[in-house]
Amino acid sequence: MFKSSFKRSLRALISITTAMLLMTGCMDQIPEIQVTPKETSSEKPTDAETTASTTGTEAGGTTAETKDVSDDPKAAEKNQEVVLLFTSDVHCGMDKGFGYVGLQDIRDELENKGYTTMLIDNGDFIQGEAVGTLTKGEDLVKLMNSLNYDFAVVGNHEFDYGMDQFMKITDMANFPLISCNFRKNGDLVFDPYVIKEVCGVKIGFVGVTTPTAITTSTPKYFQNDKGEYIYDFMQDDTGDMLYEAVQKSIDEVRAQGASYVYLVGHLGMNEGDHPWNYKDVISHISGIDVCFDGHSHDTEHVIMKDKDGKDVPRFGLGTKLNVIGYSHVTKDGGIVDTNVWSWTNSVSLPDLLGVKNRISKVIDEDMAETDKLMKKVVAHSSVDLTVNDPTEKDENGQPIRMVRRAETNLGDLCADAYRDQTGADIGFINGGGIRAEISKGDITYGDIINVNPFGDTVCVIEAKGQQIIDALEWGARGIPDENGGFLQVSGMSYEIDASIPSGAQSDDNGMCTGFNGKRRVKNVKIGDDPIDPSKSYTVASINYLLQENGNGFTSFDGCKLVQNDQKLDNQILVDYISDTLKGEIGDEYKDPYGQGRIVIHDAA
Repeated sequence: MFKSSFKRSLRALISITTAMLLMTGCMDQIPEIQVTPKETSSEKPTDAETTASTTGTEAGGTTAETKDVSDDPKAAEKNQEVVLLFTSDVHCGMDKGFGYVGLQDIRDELENKGYTTMLIDNGDFIQGEAVGTLTKGEDLVKLMNSLNYDFAVVGNHEFDYGMDQFMKITDMANFPLISCNFRKNGDLVFDPYVIKEVCGVKIGFVGVTTPTAITTSTPKYFQNDKGEYIYDFMQDDTGDMLYEAVQKSIDEVRAQGASYVYLVGHLGMNEGDHPWNYKDVISHISGIDVCFDGHSHDTEHVIMKDKDGKDVPRFGLGTKLNVIGYSHVTKDGGIVDTNVWSWTNSVSLPDLLGVKNRISKVIDEDMAETDKLMKKVVAHSSVDLTVNDPTEKDENGQPIRMVRRAETNLGDLCADAYRDQTGADIGFINGGGIRAEISKGDITYGDIINVNPFGDTVCVIEAKGQQIIDALEWGARGIPDENGGFLQVSGMSYEIDASIPSGAQSDDNGMCTGFNGKRRVKNVKIGDDPIDPSKSYTVASINYLLQENGNGFTSFDGCKLVQNDQKLDNQILVDYISDTLKGEIGDEYKDPYGQGRIVIHDAA
């Protein structure tokens, strides 16, 4: 009985608070609510300090079609007020946070109470989980069609399945994509903005994509067959090209009679993205009323000054549907209220509250299709690819996870995939990141994804030879015992003298702080040449190792990021096996102990 009452009370937060209370005649705004079973706090808006530099070019592009919703015969039944709903960085998380089911529930309640609604996504909706990998984003677009999205901004991960697939997806979408700075051969690929006349109010929406997309997705997707870049995101070092493109779109929207202008950004807050983050852009433009933003997965809410000193609120939209942004607009009252709803419970709203609607069936069908695809045969292996030692057992007769203490053929395969798909000099993968073996015979999508189930993204850094040597030394500290940070490699080789005690030092948090005494790692080579400690090399691995100090790796701190947030690790493996190896893993990987890239000299 208690659980039933608790469930109903939570259900009331989403259905009653966002609908019935909003529709009472005495209320003139949508209240700020945190739709969550526990108390949460929102950061108090503060002025944001910004700095940036400048240069410039023209944006170009065309005007998006203007739609007058007030011409709809059903509009007479409405209260002539509009609620704009925003999502961002869903990354295939259709059943996370509010879930698409919860989002539809909110929209239905608002519509039933007389509001006209619009649904907008700020980008990165087709990549991030197995359903995206297996359908190359197509199921996510079909789901967004079912949700009747009005339009979406191009995110950097929309390109993760290649340019041809991205263009196919845009054709599948029943909603337009917009971006004022994504170009091919100098011309905009999509309309830079959308203008909608809703309930007698003309509203403009300017879309902008982070220029870091040129490196955070696979660079070759933006090149022609000769390796020449034909696509760009106006990524000049000063930021001026981007600022001018955004300003030009704002000016055009205003000139066409828009009373209010929203900047719908996929920019983010990362300081490393200067001069292209949201602070840089807002401080160099004028004429917008509100900015809803994505890319960095943050939920930061600030009020900052635009170029002319006007206060502009910026709302971060989180990720995996843990946030829904909203803006309440009326003809006479203007922008009455703008804020976000948050869901912080680890259990999704639909699961916790038992919410069901027409989207539930679509998602159930998608998940069933994903299960079928996981069983689809996509490749073949003539060898067993190993995690465990094929012969040796521990004292209890249990398998020894060889991949965490010695080279294996599966470790070689994964590291090769990172190097091949990014074009880096060398590839790394920690043994603890390789979670399942691949048996000889037919290989399914599920087999490949189970090897790297965490969904880490792959990146490329530029590191000095000494930093690489230090990383190998840290990874070898546990030999002969298992260690999840042991490094499998590609494009290089090295030896470990296990007779030398490890001199690796760490702090209380397990982070590497240096090395004492003689080194265990020796004879490190890049290809056939001895490594040069002072030379720079490009290194491909997962962000967990290279950017997040995973397994205590600190030797790469401060390294230049060459490619950020590439495809998921399991997508990289799928593409390497399917494309480079043509679906056949052969004799080059036949030895379960690998190709001799790592030689371990046992302790005396």
